[in-house]
Amino acid sequence: MKIETAERMHALGVGLGERLRAGDVVVLSGGLGAGKTTLTRGIGEGLGVRGPVTSPTFVIARVHPSLVDGPPLVHVDAYRLGGFAEVDDLDLDADLAHAVTVVEWGEGLVEGLAEDRLEIRMTRIGDGESREVAVSGVGARWAGWSWDGIVPE
Repeated sequence: MKIETAERMHALGVGLGERLRAGDVVVLSGGLGAGKTTLTRGIGEGLGVRGPVTSPTFVIARVHPSLVDGPPLVHVDAYRLGGFAEVDDLDLDADLAHAVTVVEWGEGLVEGLAEDRLEIRMTRIGDGESREVAVSGVGARWAGWSWDGIVPE
């Protein structure tokens, strides 16, 4: 799907966040400036977590507790991680069952964390704000799942 603005990417995240539940893992991929953190900021808003949700590039992982008695958001930036051993050192699996875990730059590193996961790839289109967003659900949790009702108008 095509998302034309950062506001629409954020709105997409809000809609997704409203539907995510504890135990969900979302793996985001795309180049610098593709919209990964913007989408995650929206997911955090949809989940009703304490913010601000910013890129955890230098702290690697940040936990945002829920303000509405929902699951916390575990936001991970795997950009600087060198492999699965470093991902394993973060002990993310300790939070998986009770949190929503979103991993930026996680492709090829975190697939072993969960059999069920949502993989979202964002690609910039030209020099503007437009992005192509491709989603694939992996596992039984995401079988038959669609963006219907989530994609912003």
